[in-house]
Amino acid sequence: MDQLLKLAKQQSDGVEVLSIEQNENSIKFEDRKLKDIQSTLQSGITLRLIKQGKIGFAYTKNLRNSNELIQHAMDSLKGGVAAEFNFPHTDNVPTLNSYDPGIEGIDNAKIVGECNRIYGFMQDKIEGQLNIGGGTAVTGIQIKNSSGTNLSSMSSNYYISVTILYPGSGTGIHRSLEFKNFKEVDDSFLNNLAELYKKGEKEFRTTGGRMKVLFMPEAMYTLVWRLQSATSGESLYNKQSPLADAIGKKIFDEKITIVNDPLNDERPDARAFDDEGVGCRKLLLIDKGVLRNYYYDLRYAAKMNAAPSGHGFKAARWSSDRISIKPTPALNHLSLASGNTEFWKLVGAMDRGIIVCGALGAHSGNIPNGDFSIGVSPGFYVENGEVVGRIKDAMVAGNIYAVMSRVIGIENAIHAAYTGYYPAVLFDEVNVATKN
Repeated sequence: MDQLLKLAKQQSDGVEVLSIEQNENSIKFEDRKLKDIQSTLQSGITLRLIKQGKIGFAYTKNLRNSNELIQHAMDSLKGGVAAEFNFPHTDNVPTLNSYDPGIEGIDNAKIVGECNRIYGFMQDKIEGQLNIGGGTAVTGIQIKNSSGTNLSSMSSNYYISVTILYPGSGTGIHRSLEFKNFKEVDDSFLNNLAELYKKGEKEFRTTGGRMKVLFMPEAMYTLVWRLQSATSGESLYNKQSPLADAIGKKIFDEKITIVNDPLNDERPDARAFDDEGVGCRKLLLIDKGVLRNYYYDLRYAAKMNAAPSGHGFKAARWSSDRISIKPTPALNHLSLASGNTEFWKLVGAMDRGIIVCGALGAHSGNIPNGDFSIGVSPGFYVENGEVVGRIKDAMVAGNIYAVMSRVIGIENAIHAAYTGYYPAVLFDEVNVATKN
C-alpha cells in the first residue's frame, strides 16, 4: 500500500488507498441434511485519486502491478466526474473492541455441531421443515491517503439463523442471532420461535381493510429502508426526499427513536471510521418522532455544503463485492429503540389485525417518498387478541409517514434483523388487502 500511495501521489493532487481482506466460513442445513459448506477469502485494493478537480477510481483483487492500477484510475478521470472534496486527515479515532481472537478457533465442525444440537432440541417441538445456517467472518480494513490518514481495524462476526417452513409452502418463520464469537443458542430463543411457529400452523382466510398491523423485527427493514432513503445526502441533493428542510420537525409517533451507532462495539462489525477515512460517530436520526439529522459521505457533504458525518461506506443492498463498489452514504449500524411492552401483550392489544412475519417485494412503491406495498410472507391473523391462523395472499400498503405516526406499542426487546436491530412494532389503521 505504501508503494502504491507513493507512486500515485507523484501523478495526482490527492490519493486514497483502501485495502479489504475478509475470511468467511458458512454452513447450510436443509431439513436436517447438510446442504453446503463454504470457505472464502476475499481481498482487494481500491484506489481513488484526484487530479485537476476530477476524481478517478480503480480496483484490483490481486495487486501485481501498481503502475497498471494507477493508470486505470488515471484513465477513469476522462469521465469528468468532479471531485468536490479533499481526502480527510483523520488521526484520532476511538479504539473499539470489535475483534474477538477466539473467532479463529471456530471451525466448520463446531458450527455443524451447533446446528445438530438445535435439530435435536427442536425435533419434538415442530412439524415443519427446519433450515439452519451459520458462519463466521473476520474482516480487516486499512485506509491510507495523501493527507496523512493511516487507519486500520479488525472485526469478527459469528451468526446463526433458524428458519421453520410450513408444510407445502415456501414460507416460514425466521430469526437470526449475531455475536463477535461463538455462542450457543439459548433454549428460550428456540422455544419462542417454536411457539410463534405453532400459532400459524392453521391456514385462515379473511377479508382486508384498515386494521392493526404488527411488524416483526424481520419485516421492519421495509419501513426503515424508506427513512434511510429520505435522510440520505444523496436523496437530498437529487431533490428526491420529502424530508428536505424537515430537521426539528415531528415526522413519526413520539414512541419512535432511531439511532445509527457504529461505535457500539457490544455488537459485531463496529467501526471507528468509515470507508473514506472519516471518523464515525453516533447519529441520532429520529428522537421521539422528531427528525434530528441527515447523513453524508464526502461527496454529498460537499455538494450540500455540509460536514461529512462518517457514513461513507462501500455498501449496496444487493451486492457483497465491496471492492468494486464506490463509497456512498449508508447507515450500516441502525437500531430502533425498544419500548416497554412484552411481545404477546402487543398481540393481545389487537382486536383485529395481522402480524407481518416476513415481507415480499420490499422494493415496491416509491421508496424515496415513503410508499410501500408488500406481500405478507408469512402473516398471522389476529382476532380479539389471539392468533387465529396463518393467512395467504395478503398485502400491506401505505406510506411510512402516516403509518409510523400511528404507533400503538413497541416490544421491550430488540433483535438482530436485516439492516439493523429492531423490536416488533404495532401500528394502527394500516391498509391490508387479501385475496378474498
